[in-house]
Amino acid sequence: MGLLCGALCGVIVTLSVFILRIFVILRHGSTHKPGKKGSVSVLVVAGSGGHTTEIIRLMGALSPFYKPRHYVLADTDKMSEEKIRAFEAEREKTCSASQFTLQRIPRSREVRQSWSSSVLTSLSALVSSVPLVFRLQPDVVLCNGPGTCVPLCAAGLLLGVLGVKRVLIVFVESICRVETLSLSGKILYYFADYFFVQWVPLKDKYPKAIYLGRLV
Repeated sequence: MGLLCGALCGVIVTLSVFILRIFVILRHGSTHKPGKKGSVSVLVVAGSGGHTTEIIRLMGALSPFYKPRHYVLADTDKMSEEKIRAFEAEREKTCSASQFTLQRIPRSREVRQSWSSSVLTSLSALVSSVPLVFRLQPDVVLCNGPGTCVPLCAAGLLLGVLGVKRVLIVFVESICRVETLSLSGKILYYFADYFFVQWVPLKDKYPKAIYLGRLV
């Protein structure tokens, strides 16, 4: 009985420290400024279709100091790689040698996939995301709503919790979202360091959100 109580107390203490660490990281996230000494490594989450188009427009507005750029795609995404390569080829014409990589992880949730089965696929994506993010160690994770971004952001948060590296999470809600957030947005609203929306109704509903007008 004593051994069981000791183990239970150990678990409670560990969870308490873990939660406290997350709270500290989220509280001081806005004071963290990556890139003070040079370039900013950015992990860019690409989603199929419109998500990739929007994220590429966002990348086009960033300065050349955002490098290397690590694009992460779902393993079932057949269209995004071509769009990204075309964008980077065009960018290379006006900037120095393009520094980017393409990475793939399992998709968290397919369109019209049942919620029950999406739990398993999301766990699979998380298992792949953690070693990938630990290997790349980006300064920033930039995403705009595809389900794949949730496990990647979780992995980025874990880097900070473990004291490996503070990773900024920047979420830009899709232009298609006028009055309600995407599921990814509803989750990451509480964890993102910077959370952008592109319509006033969303800013009114979510006070933490940043509204700068249309971004894409």
